[in-house]
Amino acid sequence: MVRNPAKAQDLADRGITVREGDYSRPHTLAPALEGVEKILLISSTEVSGRLSQHRAVIDAAGQAGVPFLAYTSMLHADTSPARLAVEHRQTEQIIEASGIPAVILRNGWYTANHLLALPAALEHGAFVGAAKGGRFSSAARKDYAAAAAVVLTSDGHAGRTYELASDHAFTLSELAAEVSQLSGKTVVYNDLSGADYESVLTGAGLPADLAALLADADAAASRGALFDDGGALRLLIGRPTTPMQNLVATALGI
Repeated sequence: MVRNPAKAQDLADRGITVREGDYSRPHTLAPALEGVEKILLISSTEVSGRLSQHRAVIDAAGQAGVPFLAYTSMLHADTSPARLAVEHRQTEQIIEASGIPAVILRNGWYTANHLLALPAALEHGAFVGAAKGGRFSSAARKDYAAAAAVVLTSDGHAGRTYELASDHAFTLSELAAEVSQLSGKTVVYNDLSGADYESVLTGAGLPADLAALLADADAAASRGALFDDGGALRLLIGRPTTPMQNLVATALGI
């Protein structure tokens, strides 16, 4: 499902069925889901106000009689103090109330989120944040994608919730140390107050609401909200998760 089929012509050329479906035009969703046996609902990138978008897809899936739904939620969404978890928690509740057999994939933080700041860190010699010594069980996007593929292509996952996280957690200081070692440049981690970190993010051009949510996520991470050592991701994909060091090396072009 795509909002603009013209932008997915490369997929159509590979024989993939492309259907138009738009969060903001709910009437397009049920027709797009006709005959679909399984749906993967990846949480919307509109981080404030996405609940109505998720609800529209879930309602359409119910109308179309889709028998299985997978949803990418957030690590420990049911108990997380992070504001980012609120809409995930509410979406999970809507899915449960819908009666559609579903699996919840509670993805941890993405290592790619940290590496968005890599160019600035190399230029200025520092990562900044407000996570203190909090440990992030961040994983590679491809590992989370592999987990989604498993639950869509095998049986026995309906009704289950998976807390998905990397095998090895790290602090932002450890991330900075790895970047220093691999790049040959001195990079440190400067821990800021939540307000100061939020100001840095808005100064870098992020919308104020997104900057506030990211600063809040760091604060939640300092209290353990983005840490998990249960190993569910490794078990689900049948291999170790991709080490942070590998992803840093790739980002550095090594």
